[in-house]
Amino acid sequence: MKILDCTLRDGGYYTNWDFNEKVINSYIEATNILPIDIIEVGYRSNHQTEYFGEYFYCPLYVLKNIRKKSVKKIAIMLNEKDVSIADASVLLKPIIGMVDLVRLAVDPKNIKRALELGFFIKEMGFEVALNAMYMSKWIEQPDFINELNQLDGKVDYFNMVDSYGGVYPSDVIEIYNLVRSKTNIKIGFHGHNNLELGLINTITAIDCGSEIVDATITGMGRGAGNLKTELLLTALKAKGSIEVEFNTLSKVVDDFLKLQHEYEWGTNLPYMVSGANSLPQKEVMEWVGKRFYSYNSIIRALTNQSNGHKDNLNLPTLDLSLNFSKAIIIGGGPTGTVHSKALLEYLHNNNNIVIIHVSSKNVNVYNGLKNKQIHCISGNEGHRLEREFQSENFSNRIAILPPYPRAMGTYVPMFFSDNAYQLPVLNFTNVASESVTGIAIQTALNLGVTEIQFAGYDGYHDKVSTNEMELFTENETIFSQLKNKGILFYSLTPTRYTELQANSIYSLL
Repeated sequence: MKILDCTLRDGGYYTNWDFNEKVINSYIEATNILPIDIIEVGYRSNHQTEYFGEYFYCPLYVLKNIRKKSVKKIAIMLNEKDVSIADASVLLKPIIGMVDLVRLAVDPKNIKRALELGFFIKEMGFEVALNAMYMSKWIEQPDFINELNQLDGKVDYFNMVDSYGGVYPSDVIEIYNLVRSKTNIKIGFHGHNNLELGLINTITAIDCGSEIVDATITGMGRGAGNLKTELLLTALKAKGSIEVEFNTLSKVVDDFLKLQHEYEWGTNLPYMVSGANSLPQKEVMEWVGKRFYSYNSIIRALTNQSNGHKDNLNLPTLDLSLNFSKAIIIGGGPTGTVHSKALLEYLHNNNNIVIIHVSSKNVNVYNGLKNKQIHCISGNEGHRLEREFQSENFSNRIAILPPYPRAMGTYVPMFFSDNAYQLPVLNFTNVASESVTGIAIQTALNLGVTEIQFAGYDGYHDKVSTNEMELFTENETIFSQLKNKGILFYSLTPTRYTELQANSIYSLL
């Protein structure tokens, strides 16, 4: 039985396939000593139109460097859906002699094409493995299962991939025996850790007779990640199967724990739910990274998916008989509070201006006004409002949500249960419909305003997180597209948005 460590390839989903040289050297030094047979160092890929790093393309200098330093077998992966036989020739001929094993990530529906590609690569002199994805759904695909009798002689390994991280040991046994009944090929297992069953499923696969199993240092890998290499080695050592140099293991684990602190891979409740229901991890990985998508929101979205629902609630559309000439959109920046005395004075004197809130951060400042107030709810904003909002009067307040269906499903705070509406469309911008700024502006436009004022749209200082920069860029795009509507808009408080002209609230008093 062989152990394949795919930390650099699978972990690249978090680092965009960039790793610094110190981490690479630590990894190679450790795997040279540890009882790991093969290291999978990345992808070989055709040109893509977005940025991916070194280990997504594995240029020759990268593979030469690893080949020079590593004493273990080296593997790379191809995404079968993106690679033709002609592509494979171009990608693989230059690395003959540097790479031992080529693995193909295969959607079961493409098994026939993958077998042709695999055989072509084997004829080039490489060992070849098919990593067949979506293992938990194979029982429902008899055509795929029946094609497995074509594997013998075409490739060297057939790896069962628990893509959703939701199989149990009994499933591993059942599917292993089903595959074995169709072919004599060597069978492997790649387990994800959504339900924290990566270890027991892998041990079960080994007990069944699997001849190659995957793991990654600290479990680093797409979504919830994989079986931890250090856990697998420790368990096999305890069973007397291998010897482990724990000082070496500890050192490389420490290096990757520093990365884990930065990128935060590992399972959590949304990944558990997605795994248990065999739902794709790609969306969950994106959702978990969004600052406005809470676990509550993600679980609701996953529950809708598992039940086959587009959304759990369809609301009435906003009453367009309401009509205002001017709106003020209140953001969550500190200036919405810092300049609140002036803003309140202005609104007291102009109670025909509709107030539209995009954040729960400043809402309590604007209690006691006669103005109509609208609260934009997207992502986790409903839960935030329930935690923070303390209004004495809800009679002049309503909630507005994005158009139906909503990606994260629908949650309406209890105090808006009878006063919640949805936009019919969000069409003044092509930015995602979940943007609260986009929702607020579309609401103002639907209400017939000819002038929009902003407050609390500060922007950010120089040091910002990736999510903050993404939000800043999103808002800049929205402001730029609003210019095409031909209405007057500006900020009443200081702002760092270049597309949002700054006036002064004090000039209006």
